[in-house]
Amino acid sequence: MRIVRLAVLTTLVVAVCGAAYVYRDEVAKRLGVDLAQRLGLGTSAKAAEQASGSSPAAMAQPPGRRGRANPGGAVPVVVATVAKKPMPVIVDAVGTVQAIASIQIKPRIDSQIMKVHVEEGALVKEGDLLFELDARTLKAQLGQIEAQIRKDQAQLVQARRDHQRYEDLLSKNAGTVVQRDNAYTSVKAAEAQLEADEAAKASVTTLLTYTEIKAPVSGRIGSISSKAGAVVRVGDNSAASTLATINQVDPIFVSFAIPQVLLPDLRAAMAKGPVKVTAIVDETKKQSGAMAFIENTVDPNTGTVTAKARIANANELLWPGQFVKVEVILGIEPEAIAVPSAAVQLSPQGAYVFVVKDGVAEVRQIVVSRAQNGESVIGKGIADGESVVVDGQLRLVNGAAVAVRPPPTEVAKPPAPPRG
Repeated sequence: MRIVRLAVLTTLVVAVCGAAYVYRDEVAKRLGVDLAQRLGLGTSAKAAEQASGSSPAAMAQPPGRRGRANPGGAVPVVVATVAKKPMPVIVDAVGTVQAIASIQIKPRIDSQIMKVHVEEGALVKEGDLLFELDARTLKAQLGQIEAQIRKDQAQLVQARRDHQRYEDLLSKNAGTVVQRDNAYTSVKAAEAQLEADEAAKASVTTLLTYTEIKAPVSGRIGSISSKAGAVVRVGDNSAASTLATINQVDPIFVSFAIPQVLLPDLRAAMAKGPVKVTAIVDETKKQSGAMAFIENTVDPNTGTVTAKARIANANELLWPGQFVKVEVILGIEPEAIAVPSAAVQLSPQGAYVFVVKDGVAEVRQIVVSRAQNGESVIGKGIADGESVVVDGQLRLVNGAAVAVRPPPTEVAKPPAPPRG
């Protein structure tokens, strides 16, 4: 019987110890809370927690640092002084590069390509000879017409002589009016025949110009689908009927879309003068031009309006079909309040900055009008001459003491050891 009681007691002890081990954290937490309440510390701890979470900075900080005091003293920070200065009003967009003219070269007569005078991808000038077609048949027709014209001219001279002869005979009562009128009719018929043959000559001469295909504009030529010896036809509607395509690349268009709310500002800026537009390939490759025109309707599906800028492109930095970043400068705000973008912090209540005054950090709610080139233009919240924190905000709370330190400078790298 004793052995049974001892076994039961041992089992109960093991169960209690196991439960205590599993729930050791919860037990310790409850014991700590009870002890704090008995010592009168519960109310102050709760108030401190509420105070620490009341500021936007505390809400934006990680949970491990929210509301924590600074046992090490003043927090080292880097500050910047707010100053009014001229700031451009820039609209950012994504644009597509477009050729001002993209012309497909097609034959205008049925013939055979005798010679190609240009290479694929070459830069051509307006009037350069590109293709030469077979012109032998047209030249033979032109020779026939020129001979007919000479014949018509001789017949016209003879008709005029006959008409003059009958006029003289009629004046001497040796001829008749009918003979004189017939001679006059022959003169007019010869003149009409001569005009018809000269028109035929002009037509064949025009067709001869079609055998020399020249560049209609200056630009960059693309792939050449038909080579020397190929037969080309006017009625061919296949893709191979296009001999080549020329894209005018200097100057060039950059097309982009802007929100319709900015349309009045853009039109007002264009009314004052040329509006500068910069196409940015990357930070080191930029090309500037001016606004060319605005589309005459707003896209109801997107609420945007298409605009185009004309940009000089002699170095061919911009290529048709390329995507670029576009900056449109609508004007200059002469006395804008700007701070480094690193100073602006975000919280559920909105944007804010830490303003340093008398060695103490103060949370200041702000309204950011726009951000550009690493700076934020502030519409409301701070004034000229105040100091804002640009580095060290993670350890700050409202009312924390700060120690202003100089901004870090880049340490010069030691010279490389000589080789060999």
